[in-house]
Amino acid sequence: MADIKNNAITRQEDDFAQWYTDVCRKAELMDYSSVKGFIIYRPYGYAIWENIQHYLDKRFKETGHENVYMPMVISTSLLQKEKDHIEGFAPECLVATIGGGQPIEDPLIIRPTSETLFCEHYQKIVSSYRDLPKLYNQWCSVVRWEKTTRPFLRGSEFLWQEGHTLHETEEEARTETLKMLEVYDDCGRDLLAIPFVKGRKTDKEKFAGAMETYSIEALMPDGKGLQSGTTHYFGTGFAKAFGIQFQGRDGKLTNPHQTSWGVSTRLIGAIIMVHGDDNGLVLPPYVAPIQVVVIPIAQQKPGVIPAARELYKDIQEAGYRVKIDESDKTPGWKFAEYEMKGIPLRVEIGPRDIENGNVTIVKRNTGEKITVKREEMVSKINELIPQIHKEMYERAYRYLLEHTTEIHNIDELNAALDKGGYAKAMWCGEQTCEDKVKELTTATARCLPFNQIAIDDKCPICGKKAKKVILFAKAY
Repeated sequence: MADIKNNAITRQEDDFAQWYTDVCRKAELMDYSSVKGFIIYRPYGYAIWENIQHYLDKRFKETGHENVYMPMVISTSLLQKEKDHIEGFAPECLVATIGGGQPIEDPLIIRPTSETLFCEHYQKIVSSYRDLPKLYNQWCSVVRWEKTTRPFLRGSEFLWQEGHTLHETEEEARTETLKMLEVYDDCGRDLLAIPFVKGRKTDKEKFAGAMETYSIEALMPDGKGLQSGTTHYFGTGFAKAFGIQFQGRDGKLTNPHQTSWGVSTRLIGAIIMVHGDDNGLVLPPYVAPIQVVVIPIAQQKPGVIPAARELYKDIQEAGYRVKIDESDKTPGWKFAEYEMKGIPLRVEIGPRDIENGNVTIVKRNTGEKITVKREEMVSKINELIPQIHKEMYERAYRYLLEHTTEIHNIDELNAALDKGGYAKAMWCGEQTCEDKVKELTTATARCLPFNQIAIDDKCPICGKKAKKVILFAKAY
């Protein structure tokens, strides 16, 4: 295979899917392993995930959650305790039938998700209302044997976090479900510069075994939706199946109410697509592994390297993640390399800059070049970092608004989905109409958005009285 670093990336307008793959490889986010669907997270890609982890882990702990770690295997008999759950995941399971050269009597399933593991554990440790709530989260990988895979977006193995909580009352559990959805929404707005649409999933699209599923949905530049995280209210279904009971305040045995919630490395895919351009990644500054890169120009000339190192030191001491490139590659190669990697700010210094007491700062998201006095560099960076984040968020939000189209009939539905983006419609609530949309357009119901302002009184599919606002889109 040719060295991908020597190949220009495909333009988005020519082949968006190939552009995405090119960026994943050339920006050194990942590589393919010898097993289909199992990728290697290279340091730069994993560093993005670490920054997402740091943000979310802090938020989880601020809301009283504790990290645990469950086994990576589940016995088949354990998974089968919750009927709807096993039916939902059975087609995706990777099953181990041999251990140590001997058949395994109760085959082991590599976890596709961990509800049953948490339930088995909770059944042992919960006996009284005083034991509640249980607010647990784990960071791990899961395996789902996907037929079609794409780096970060859909893999046979992916990294994620999964929260699993038990509560004394339905009200507490429902509050938890929506609270964690808000945490995910905050992550999109404050870290990823991605505006999410929040809403409830239809019964057809909800999680296997859940009573209600809520999601954050992102819109990609090719007009497709991307489910970026989910929270689930389970009610007492899992608790009953696994015999989880506690003595209530009235002295009677009852079942706790349960939730689950998770986001995955799919968020990296969202970052790539929402913000990237034909030169590669464009990373929001708060999630970028490197926020500023210092490039010495004509570095062989006296004084240039020492001056660049002083800039590096000042930027580092100001609290930013910064890199200096003193390699013997040309400035042009370095510019292209760090544009490909999406580093938010590039700081250049050469002999003329030193002579004039200036430095040049370049914004990756707009390409704008700014010349400032050397002593003003850090204050300018302090100003530019939040400005870049704001510009990137607002650009993505404008795209979301411009590609959300209200529709009132089938023709408008087809036109909106051909244009790309969300078709915002009224819905009678019947799955037959949901299925009809998929049959006609391949689009699926993304969610019932929380903003339920009616746009019509009839379902555009069947003509019956409409009950809910719904968003349809073609999706990853």
